Amino acid sequence: MKKKQSKKNILNGKNKTLSEKTVFSNLEKKSNRVTAPKQTSSGIPKYVADRMARRIFFTTGIPTIMGMSVFVVSYIIVTRNIAEIPPSSTIAISALFFLLGLAGLSFGILSASWDKEPGSFLGIENIPINIQRAKAAFKPATQNFEENN
Repeated sequence: MKKKQSKKNILNGKNKTLSEKTVFSNLEKKSNRVTAPKQTSSGIPKYVADRMARRIFFTTGIPTIMGMSVFVVSYIIVTRNIAEIPPSSTIAISALFFLLGLAGLSFGILSASWDKEPGSFLGIENIPINIQRAKAAFKPATQNFEENN
């Protein structure tokens, strides 16, 4: 019966043929040969994504900050004995601001223009077009192909 060789003996023996420098230089040569595939994605263009982000920042950010500030203002009013505010009304007002922020998120995405030029200030005219785009994105690819032909 043959004895098992330990891993240490295998690495120190005949199987170790390449040095670390050789391995890393070969790795660098191989990585230089690999080129990035051409992207033919029909995703959201950068200028549209930037426009969406700006709209989301204002339509979601402001109501969210107001929703958090309701707690601070309520605390200040109650601790300085200016008025008695029930905790349930503080939570309800804060929840309304957070819901407004959630609606602002949808509005910011759907109202952004996909044209090179920015479009109108509110972008309400872009909402039906963007809803159609969103619906088309969730259909199977074969249905989208059949509709285009």
